[in-house]
Amino acid sequence: ALERHWLTNHGVLVQEFERKLAEKLAVKHCLALSNGTIAIELMLRATGVTGEVIVPAYTFIATAHAVLWSGLTPVFADVDPATHNISVATVRNLITPRTSAILGVHLWGRGGGAAELEDFAREKNIRLFYDAAHAFGASHRGRSLAAYGHAATFSFHATKCFHTFEGGALATNDDALADRVRLLRNFGFAGFDSVVALGTNAKLNEIGAAMGLTMLDAFDGIVAQNRNNFANYRAGLSGLPGLCAIEYSAADNSNFQYVIVEVTENAPLTRDEIVTVLMRENVFARRYFYPGCHRAEPYRSMPAYASLRMPTTEKLSGQVLCLPTGTSVGAAEIETICSVIRIALAEPEKCRVALGGL
Repeated sequence: ALERHWLTNHGVLVQEFERKLAEKLAVKHCLALSNGTIAIELMLRATGVTGEVIVPAYTFIATAHAVLWSGLTPVFADVDPATHNISVATVRNLITPRTSAILGVHLWGRGGGAAELEDFAREKNIRLFYDAAHAFGASHRGRSLAAYGHAATFSFHATKCFHTFEGGALATNDDALADRVRLLRNFGFAGFDSVVALGTNAKLNEIGAAMGLTMLDAFDGIVAQNRNNFANYRAGLSGLPGLCAIEYSAADNSNFQYVIVEVTENAPLTRDEIVTVLMRENVFARRYFYPGCHRAEPYRSMPAYASLRMPTTEKLSGQVLCLPTGTSVGAAEIETICSVIRIALAEPEKCRVALGGL
């Protein structure tokens, strides 16, 4: 890229990256973009969605923000306790005459409920989109998760198991939608000095594309490492009271990007206490997705959302623990992390005193 002196504006590396992405994700079109949030915004704008969009309350806040930022009304749905995804059961009673789309999330890279939700959206004649930020390279029932719904978006942020430093993409089999997004991501230019639509700047640069091409070459090895890490965590946490590592369904081919543990009421320490213990030991554990979108600003201050109750979302946001994984984490690190948790759970009162009375 440096030798060509072509650093952005749809250079040869971006073009190669898009071709290889489409092949990897088993879709006709995969458009490289500057980040995953703007990918959702362009998807909604390009399809002319209006009114209400049903979104899960249990997701990263960007999913809801992208809807509201686009001038649409997010309608929060609770999630299925088994899959952590929205399902037909969780969205059925939220459909109104103003509903124009459902924006699902393949949480943790799992596709549970996707096929049934696709049939439901088709029956109701409303669009189904997916935020697939967790699901790069994953499939459900033998079908790429990028191919479910009308379109899917991806985040290629540096925290993901596949990344371009910072970036994203939109995947679709719809030719017209792909053409529209190509316009919108480049200020509405249809050619040199020919602006034909209102657009923005959402392009991925050549350096990001170069990183993405490198990541494609390394991806299978990254997934293998993640799979081993998951197995080591499962073994290391086995038998600990109140801790349940979520499993990946046999129907899913996962990237194992996340190691998610539910800390139930039976655990000697709460999820937040365990997170504090781990952070004190320089283990960067996270509580996902706390406190739930409907409890975050600006939504909790809006009258339309103030009285919302999302029992499963609220339960999960108080129980879910996300543990470190990836290529910089190996068996030794995982044994240390599991040992810290085991020691803390074995002496909870002593642990609370050490944490200052938590």
